[in-house]
Amino acid sequence: MDKSKRVKPEIKKKLTPEEKKSLRNANMGKKPAATPPKKEHEPIITSEEDISKAKEISPFLTSGSQDIAVPLSAESIRAFQVYAAMLRKWNEKMNLTNILDDQGIAIRHFVDSLTLVSYIEEEEQKTGRRDLKLIDVGTGAGFPGIPLKVSMPEVNITLLDSLKKRINFLDAVCEALQLQGISTVHSRAEDGAKNKQYREKFDIATARAVASLPTLCEYCLPYVKVGGIFLAMKGHAEDEIEQAKKAIVTLGGTIEDVKEFVLPGSDMKRTILVIRKIRPTPAKYPRGQGKADKEPIV
Repeated sequence: MDKSKRVKPEIKKKLTPEEKKSLRNANMGKKPAATPPKKEHEPIITSEEDISKAKEISPFLTSGSQDIAVPLSAESIRAFQVYAAMLRKWNEKMNLTNILDDQGIAIRHFVDSLTLVSYIEEEEQKTGRRDLKLIDVGTGAGFPGIPLKVSMPEVNITLLDSLKKRINFLDAVCEALQLQGISTVHSRAEDGAKNKQYREKFDIATARAVASLPTLCEYCLPYVKVGGIFLAMKGHAEDEIEQAKKAIVTLGGTIEDVKEFVLPGSDMKRTILVIRKIRPTPAKYPRGQGKADKEPIV
């Protein structure tokens, strides 16, 4: 090797392992190994047979939606059948849900999501607008965001989730159903809420996540513009409401309504909280590094 090309020991110490390996290869006259191309995942195809099997959800979906006064068109029911079929097919490759039976998908996923329709319609009347902007924080397999879009196509919906695989599924569903005015964002909730593109830009935020109410408020209220609402979907929530009062006030909200009911077609207790945004959320919220979950505002 040419002495003029030798690397000084003090510089060599600062090199990364990859840089040292490249240097050794160069000394021996070898070319650096080429990085193998990333393998593409095989596309997950939902067949007409899969969709035909999903038609079994229809009786549960029809009766459940009627019970909550959200009638569905034949076109909407077909969209839900395709959605159910894709949910089952993709679930074979990745964990989206453990609820895969006909009644469970129809009631616990679709009808449960549609229980928000009346609250959104009320906001449409209050604002005099039908093109409200809604963000579904931690949407998972798309609940409640995609069912809401199917039944309320005029609402602009953003689906936010931290897992890229789920985002891929959501994009595939939106494409298959030919949904317009809906987009996906790959981000943690606390990171997205710090982004000027999303912070206090939505008329409505919602979440059907399993986090405690104080934590959910810190994740969701920063997305809501002053005057807008956060629709929190919970099970039995009486204790959580009491625990969340400090967080709600701190984050600029106030509890406007609490509705408890039994989900039609099931024995599940459900609670929907309407939290109105009356002041801007302080800039330091949401806190990063999972602090909203580890150290909730209580």
